[in-house]
Amino acid sequence: RVSPCSATAVHSPWTAHPGGWYKWSPACIKLLGDSEILIICVIKMTILHICSPKLVLFQLQRTALHFAVAGNHISTVDFLLHHKARVDVADKHGLMAIHLAAWSGNLDIMRTLVKAGADQKATDQEGMNVLHFAALNNNVDIVDYLLQELQLKDLNKPNEKGKRAFLLAAEKGHVEMIYSLISLKLFTSEKDKEGNTAVHLAAKNGHCEVLEVLLNQWEEINELNQNGETPFYLAVEGGHEKCAELLLEAGSFNGTLLYYLNAIVNEIVLVLQFICFSLQQNSPLHLAVLNNHLPIVISLLDANHDINTLNQKQQTPLHVAADLGNVELVELLLKAGCDLKIADKQGKTALAVASRSNHALIVDMIIKAERHYTLKQEHLENHLDAPDFILSFKQDHSAQTKQIRSCLWNLAYNQLKPQEWKKLALFWKFTEEQIKAIEEQWTGKKSYKEHGHRMLLIWLHGILLAHRNPVKHIYEDLVHVGFQQVAGKLLFNIQDKAMCRRCSISAVL
Repeated sequence: RVSPCSATAVHSPWTAHPGGWYKWSPACIKLLGDSEILIICVIKMTILHICSPKLVLFQLQRTALHFAVAGNHISTVDFLLHHKARVDVADKHGLMAIHLAAWSGNLDIMRTLVKAGADQKATDQEGMNVLHFAALNNNVDIVDYLLQELQLKDLNKPNEKGKRAFLLAAEKGHVEMIYSLISLKLFTSEKDKEGNTAVHLAAKNGHCEVLEVLLNQWEEINELNQNGETPFYLAVEGGHEKCAELLLEAGSFNGTLLYYLNAIVNEIVLVLQFICFSLQQNSPLHLAVLNNHLPIVISLLDANHDINTLNQKQQTPLHVAADLGNVELVELLLKAGCDLKIADKQGKTALAVASRSNHALIVDMIIKAERHYTLKQEHLENHLDAPDFILSFKQDHSAQTKQIRSCLWNLAYNQLKPQEWKKLALFWKFTEEQIKAIEEQWTGKKSYKEHGHRMLLIWLHGILLAHRNPVKHIYEDLVHVGFQQVAGKLLFNIQDKAMCRRCSISAVL
């Protein structure tokens, strides 16, 4: 509320400023909003000398003209200019009214300010001019007016960060602006001060439509920025699947040193930067795994990305997924046939990493995969999967195996004694490392029961993959190891459950 008599009345939104000017109080700033009526009232108060005789300064040191332009209040702008408002006043960030007009996109206000003598080439503290602001907010009409009608071609300059209007439009994902700037011959492949091209910026921010347009214009899509990152790397790091796919289709390279040595023979410094980068960073596949970007992992594997590539710790993507305990990613990498024997700098395989991280499900999955691929190599000609067979290393919850799984649980928890599960495991060619990994997840006097149960389920997985009868094999193997009494109880238990099931079915019928 403003008193017409005093600018410093108790309820007045105006407060005195030591420099002789006046500025808005927080209450007035809150009330202002987009109200053109209030702005006009304030201007009239200014003219009546209730407030500052010429300018009304806010906390940002903006004039009434700043706010009128920013709010697209054309009649207020006309009113202010008619009363000799200055158009060349900058706020504390160097922003002038003409910058705000370019940002807001109001062509009528822009024309009015130009006619009033606004500096068309003025820049703010970050080196941003009207072309930058128009491109940043996708105001194509303003760009056309500046470049075609006013012929201000020299506005196409880099700002303080080295970005021209074209790079800003790519960074923000403005497809219309990109097309407009290309038609105006303002396309540029130059880099900003961080070494990013328009392709880098579009890929980093996930702007696939802009990226698609740029790739039709671009020659070198594997350039490195100052951090040694390609556009493809940035797309993967940000989890932008579509952008990563577009770059792969366009021939983006996924990262071996040989490519860069061949492609940039004369750029010795750049090659050295890339070597340092390669020694310190993760590959795109590592990044996709670290960030749990399953679709990008699938895309990379489909594009034949090296599944066993090593990072600075000499870890494969499987090491990383196992350490994170990510079941879906581990399943995907195991099914893709990754090398399970690779050890990292600490001499640990992916199995040892999963065991150390206490991920029992991952441990069991890796052991299943190790046994499956070992058996497949040993009996390749007799180990063909059925046409409708779906390979999986996850826990089995299917109804078809429920009965045998129940019997194996009973065997582990009620019949096998301590250490006996290990005897069976060795008979079934479980390695010492696999047995050790199983044992690490549970401790205590009765932990052997859970260890034995997990080992039996892993064994069952291999038997089913080989299309063998698990009941026949578990009975024969128990007898062969010397557990005849246990074998008899197991067989009786299975037959008893089968009989109960048949009786239940007969009763229903």
